[in-house]
Amino acid sequence: MTQPVYVGIDVGGTNLRSASFIGHSATPARKRKVPSRQPATHETILADLAQAVESVLPPGISHPAAVGVAIPGPVNPRTGVVVIATNLKGWENLPLGPRLSEKLGCPVVVGNDANLAAVGEWKFGAASGYHDVLFLTVSTGIGGGVILDDRLLLGVNGLAAEVGHIQVEPDGEPCNCGQRGCLETVAAGPAIARHAIAQLQTGAAHESALRAFNDGDVSRLTTVQIGQAAAAGDSFAQEQIRGSGRRIGRAIASMLALYNPAVVVVGGGVSFTGDLFMAPLREAVAASGLPESYWKGMPIVPAALGDDAGLIGAAAAAMGSA
Repeated sequence: MTQPVYVGIDVGGTNLRSASFIGHSATPARKRKVPSRQPATHETILADLAQAVESVLPPGISHPAAVGVAIPGPVNPRTGVVVIATNLKGWENLPLGPRLSEKLGCPVVVGNDANLAAVGEWKFGAASGYHDVLFLTVSTGIGGGVILDDRLLLGVNGLAAEVGHIQVEPDGEPCNCGQRGCLETVAAGPAIARHAIAQLQTGAAHESALRAFNDGDVSRLTTVQIGQAAAAGDSFAQEQIRGSGRRIGRAIASMLALYNPAVVVVGGGVSFTGDLFMAPLREAVAASGLPESYWKGMPIVPAALGDDAGLIGAAAAAMGSA
């Protein structure tokens, strides 16, 4: 009997990626990446996604058993409606699930990209074998997903587990969500750069290698450059990464009290700095004052699927729908 073919799609502000998976495998059979169309209409979006599916189907397969689509923004997975896709124009209030399903002739699952990355890590990555999982992704923003009793936590409108928008500094900087001092505004990649720039501009760290970037214009420093300097041993740059780890660790401690997971998985670009980020994160959880019963012996580990977590998670969601 021929195994079913599933397709995962990861929609990004820059690229649209798709991959096919044969059976319940996490290894792509075929992959494709094209630039995301900007701006777009509902009709061009549907056409582009249909093409993304068709282009990765194995020879002799006319349509997949099911498709999963990971969206960078708020989505109602119960109705398949994309509320808005971050950094993409034209995706507002798009009934993507039902319309793409009609176009392709198969079930289509639509989810937030961080939620589906959580599913990917739970099914095939660092959280495989666990039943209760807290997942965070830390890059330009901070997203998350929660698995409880082997089910993805969604909420009434599919908006649960937006961990980046937990308010940690009520008088902090404005966030794009409308609040002030969200975890995302104090600990994501851009926040790391802002903290470093502010200190350098006030005369701190005269010997830091960061002062040599961008012809000495510290106002143009990026998180990537800070990561490069940290990897090369610059102590000031390293402390910026550690600071982010400590802030996120304190927030995770509060999340442990809410969700009581068996494992915490942390992904995204900032986590790629390894123990420089993960060690202070773990230390902050242990130092939070939270009872040991919540965290003692609980693994806090880096994600295993890298940039493919959303793509694989979208496919995993499709596998569960067919």
